Amino acid sequence: MRTALILLLLVSAGASWAEGLFTADERTRLVTFWNAPGRCRVGLPPDAALRGPWQVRLTPDGSAWLLKYQIASGAAAAPPTQEATAAAAPTDVWKSWVRAKIDYDRWQAQQVADAANTALKPLSDPVVKPADPVKPPDAPKQSTAPLSTPPVPSPIPADLLAAAGNPPALASAVAPLLTTVTFEDGETLSYPSHIALPKAFAYYRFPQGTVAYGPGLKELLPADVDALFKVAGLTPSEQRIALAVSKLEGGFESVNTYDTGYVSVGFIQFITFDDGKHSLSEVLQREKGEHPDDFARDFHAFGMDVTPEGIFVVVDPATGAELVGAEAVRKTVEDKRLTAIFQRAGRHSTAFRAAQIEVAKTHYWPTDDVFTITVEGQSLTGKVSEIITSEAGIATLFDRKVNRGTIAPFAEVLVKVMTAHHLTQLKDAVPYEKEIVAALKYRTDYLQDPTLSQPP
Repeated sequence: MRTALILLLLVSAGASWAEGLFTADERTRLVTFWNAPGRCRVGLPPDAALRGPWQVRLTPDGSAWLLKYQIASGAAAAPPTQEATAAAAPTDVWKSWVRAKIDYDRWQAQQVADAANTALKPLSDPVVKPADPVKPPDAPKQSTAPLSTPPVPSPIPADLLAAAGNPPALASAVAPLLTTVTFEDGETLSYPSHIALPKAFAYYRFPQGTVAYGPGLKELLPADVDALFKVAGLTPSEQRIALAVSKLEGGFESVNTYDTGYVSVGFIQFITFDDGKHSLSEVLQREKGEHPDDFARDFHAFGMDVTPEGIFVVVDPATGAELVGAEAVRKTVEDKRLTAIFQRAGRHSTAFRAAQIEVAKTHYWPTDDVFTITVEGQSLTGKVSEIITSEAGIATLFDRKVNRGTIAPFAEVLVKVMTAHHLTQLKDAVPYEKEIVAALKYRTDYLQDPTLSQPP
């Protein structure tokens, strides 16, 4: 009897799981919606008429190798805004060789692109023009002028080969496309593929991925921003810190699907990573729990949701299949219709924006982080807030935690400062906050930010 009951419960649980978060009728409706005529159009980007449809881009495999090179160079903790070849290499030979390979690979790729463009008939106006300008990432503009032939790189140094492996081509000729998604109310959003990035960028992974920025928080009406942070329960001081860090991340509607975060969304780029279980799912859970009606309108109605366990879910616009976790992430990277759901919500939904702010505070705020250090043989435990009290200091650690998931190397820096000044108690380190914060500088120097309070 007990065995039969257990089997019944397992079958019931399996049936419930198989049903998923979307009914058969909803999935049918979503396939009809997403495949309506004109809903999703793919054509050439606006610059194809000037540069040609074939252009030179960094390769994802090459970018992954550049990250290995960066790590082998001892710059594993370098911010993503720093190109791999900017770090000090163990030898000048390494850096010179990598730069020579980048130049030669890009020259070869340009020859392929030029030949392909020459073989095509002259282009007329671009097939699709974006309704909203797409802000390109910081990257050198690609010149159409003939390039002088760079020297062929010498054989790779043996110690570099042993440390980072044999590199693939670091550039190739590709044909970027522009996908335009149009909603029923006429709103149109456009997404390029094969994003142009700095030639030694170490975090590029998905050529089919895209990026969209939208206005940063500083570009929104101050009264609107104040109201959002008030709804989210942040103090004016916390708001100033979050705004300062958001300048390096994006706006509420920012979306990025080309790098190692997989799907990154929002004013501090909440991510799915590869399994769909990370901070972006927390944002979706927060909105779903606190504002279910808004969530249903912003996400579920378009085929996107999150499980009670915090796992990302989408309905494939092409097949109607309900995809969970890693499959949902991959489909969102591939399909710009799903990307558009996030940007539209970030553009219009107060509930989604407020959820971003709330999760930023609960997930990344550093002041309550506990640390343990050993100084002069004595173990000391405390909270960040016992040492760091200025807005500039909190912003510095907030920036690290947002971008790297940790406040490290806070503990190591604190030990170094306390040892240098012969301090034995945590409270004695408080007057040295500025020195500690200066040593923790990451993507920018918040000690120079006039909008933030500074250490004494």
